[in-house]
Amino acid sequence: MRIAVINPNTTEAMTEAIGVAAARAAAPGTTILARQATRGPEAIEGPFDGALCLPGLLQAIRGAEAEGADAHVIACFDDTGLDAARALSERPVLGVGEAAMHLASLVSQQFCIVTTLSRSVPTLRQNVRRYGFADRCPQILASDIPVLELHRPESGAREKLAAMILAARDRGAEAAVLGCAGMADFAASLTEDLGLPVIDGVDAAVRLAETLVGAGHRPSKIGGWARPARVALLDAF
Repeated sequence: MRIAVINPNTTEAMTEAIGVAAARAAAPGTTILARQATRGPEAIEGPFDGALCLPGLLQAIRGAEAEGADAHVIACFDDTGLDAARALSERPVLGVGEAAMHLASLVSQQFCIVTTLSRSVPTLRQNVRRYGFADRCPQILASDIPVLELHRPESGAREKLAAMILAARDRGAEAAVLGCAGMADFAASLTEDLGLPVIDGVDAAVRLAETLVGAGHRPSKIGGWARPARVALLDAF
């Protein structure tokens, strides 16, 4: 089985880190194809960046499918371009945000999301409602640490996330979802230290992708995810 994990931004170091996290989650026999957009923003921090990344993301998915990918994971917690990708691809496509929320709902009655910048919160709130988790996820908290600062020691990102999760726990959260693919490396240690499930979307999406491929399920091509008529326009970007 080959799963393409697509970073919609153009930062190679993040793509490498996401690829490592995906490989850690993958079952024996699964090959991870870590890919990224070749054009677009260096980080996705809100709807403007999300719009700019779409042609590069879709081109990367089309390229990975040509490489024989059995499924695709969009490694941006905003689930940027998810509907467009499901229309384009004949293979399962998972967004790390949707995947993480589904797993969180299976291990808790109420969960929180901790993310990067405040301007990402409205998009995440819309996604929470769309996926049917509004009652299960009342807390979406922004650390106001930019994506590319997460792994710089001076940012104090892990410590700030831990404090936010503990505060959310005091307000009723029973699990936490990390709202950025760049936070993947924090999940295991936060789970151990804080005593509640802390879920990384890359891990969740890879495991669910394996399940869908193993079960033989693909996106329905009836309705909104029908094959688009103007795929050739991607070559113009």
